[in-house]
Amino acid sequence: MSSTFVMPKKIISGEHALEEAKEVFQTAGKKALIVTGKVMVKVGNVDKVTKILEELSIAYAVYSEITGEPTDTMIEGGLQTYKEEGCDFLIGLGGGSPLDSMKAIAALVTNPGSISDYMGKSITTKVPTMIAIPTTAGTGSEATWFTIITDTKKDIKMLLKGPVLLPDVAIIDSKFSLTAPKSVTSATGLDALTHAIEGYTSRKAQPMTDTFAISAIKRIFKYLPIAYQDGSNEEAREQMALAALEAGIVINNSSVTIVHGMSRPIGALFHVPHGMSNAMLLKECFTYALDGTYERFGQLGREILVATTDDSEEEAAKKFLQAVVDICKVCEIPTLEEYGIDKQAFFSSIIKMSEDAIASGSPGNTIKSVHKEDVVEIYRKLWSK
Repeated sequence: MSSTFVMPKKIISGEHALEEAKEVFQTAGKKALIVTGKVMVKVGNVDKVTKILEELSIAYAVYSEITGEPTDTMIEGGLQTYKEEGCDFLIGLGGGSPLDSMKAIAALVTNPGSISDYMGKSITTKVPTMIAIPTTAGTGSEATWFTIITDTKKDIKMLLKGPVLLPDVAIIDSKFSLTAPKSVTSATGLDALTHAIEGYTSRKAQPMTDTFAISAIKRIFKYLPIAYQDGSNEEAREQMALAALEAGIVINNSSVTIVHGMSRPIGALFHVPHGMSNAMLLKECFTYALDGTYERFGQLGREILVATTDDSEEEAAKKFLQAVVDICKVCEIPTLEEYGIDKQAFFSSIIKMSEDAIASGSPGNTIKSVHKEDVVEIYRKLWSK
């Protein structure tokens, strides 16, 4: 069986990646729309980018209205700014939300209608040049041709896709993540871990994605606890930035599975940050999926040295699952109840969330059949006893 493997055309990484990307900015266009959030302005990250653009005499406009998970209304605002300012390329600066927003705005520059028109369709019309600069180590959006935008009218998270949504350039400069607070470090780091595990245990896994997935998982288990406890540790930040990139490349080629399928509805209805809702689901989702491929989960247990060749596949798989549970505890991931979600509201939404999860298609990539009733039961098990 053949497989296709794609990744950004150019990746610039390392301590001085932003400075070394000057040629990229010079050839991208005449005026940039910087898609970001107000926090990025406040902490000075936007200034780092605009300083270089000014050195190069490249005009720019800043759209800093991306707050929390991106919505269709934020995208419409960004598109309006892009057109009014006469921009011809985009720079996404921030976590997954600004990067996803950059892609959605770019898509609407050359594709008519509203962003909701493209749910479930592959976007193929060429879009303006996109440069992705992640400031968190987790979403991997800089390396995928997917974007997730909330439809505010239907209360669903739309998964939009298309080869043209893959950023032209990814600039991986870990100094940007030094400003990330502990809660963001844990949520985005566990998002990257989820990407790598799901990509490795997906029906669409292939040898190349396996290589990137294993590398990312080993980095995350080693360096996420360090980055979480000491955000100023530059080595841990750099290793996590690389792991997030690797994991993004993985899901762009082998896709996500049950966790992401079930996570998006929680985010859409209860506004839990994406990485955190993933982490909340890891134990129960992987407990369900484990016997679909003890071999693959077991291999991951051996890769991170919590299992040995003396363990059976089932034993190694269960040891890996326990390691996942343990790292979530280290990163202090709350339960739904601890996060403040109303139990009655959650349980009354389970049927809709289950239908939306299955409809997303992601659970179908799991190496075990996943039906609506299975998803309903997992949602019920999430509530702390």
